[in-house]
Amino acid sequence: MKIACGDRTLDLTQPRVMGILNTTPDSFSDGGRFAQLDRGVQHALRMIEEGADIIDIGGESTRPGALPVSEQEEMDRVLPVLEKIRSEADVLLSVDTSSAQLMTEAARCGANLLNDVRALQRPGALAAAAATGLPVCLMHMQGQPATMQQEAHYDDVVATVKTFLLSRIEACEQAGMSKERLLIDPGFGFGKTVEHNYQLLNRLSELQSLNLPILAGLSRKAMIGLATQQEKADRRVIGSVAGALLCVLHGAGIVRVHDVAETVEALAVMKAMRSS
Repeated sequence: MKIACGDRTLDLTQPRVMGILNTTPDSFSDGGRFAQLDRGVQHALRMIEEGADIIDIGGESTRPGALPVSEQEEMDRVLPVLEKIRSEADVLLSVDTSSAQLMTEAARCGANLLNDVRALQRPGALAAAAATGLPVCLMHMQGQPATMQQEAHYDDVVATVKTFLLSRIEACEQAGMSKERLLIDPGFGFGKTVEHNYQLLNRLSELQSLNLPILAGLSRKAMIGLATQQEKADRRVIGSVAGALLCVLHGAGIVRVHDVAETVEALAVMKAMRSS
């Protein structure tokens, strides 16, 4: 499967690695280490050297308990980094945002993909995303970052996620977006308990019935830390790589990760096994 991403193409005939670039001062995984322009760009270039196929740039923290930022502040964090990376590297660039204005400006500045944890539900986001012509990843989140872990109740988490994603796919199609422009993300850690997250991981392949590429991001999250008994996020590398491999084995076409080099190597071993 290949997806048109502006002036580039995303080839999903093999799993792809999306490197995470947080330009926020309060990221759970890096504590704002890459909030400054130069540091953010250098980190992106390092991930590209390590084998990242996509760089995902975010300017709003969506960790549990995080409060929203203004649209202008989010743009001030993201757009300079986006423009600088675009001028220095030939790589697919994704923007992690729910902001209609940032979607529009990011497309103008050379973004190739929009990645929205709110699945285009904010006012104006659906129309803005449709107008860009770019592909969009729709993610499931129950509630909002500030309160989502207080609302983590499901009869069947996989069925709920699937139903929600189907409704957002239909909304996109009604807005004039072809299904060929859509990807889906089950939203590990977004309004879900650890048990819910592992149920999702175990049954991730069930989302393939939606016939869209699956993006999965569980890198360094609490579900990894609790399983491996690693309290600090930066000590969850091995568990995160194992999680990424399991996501691919269960149908994910893209894994969103902090630890690019380690994930790329692990996927290379998987590829060698599959081709033997």
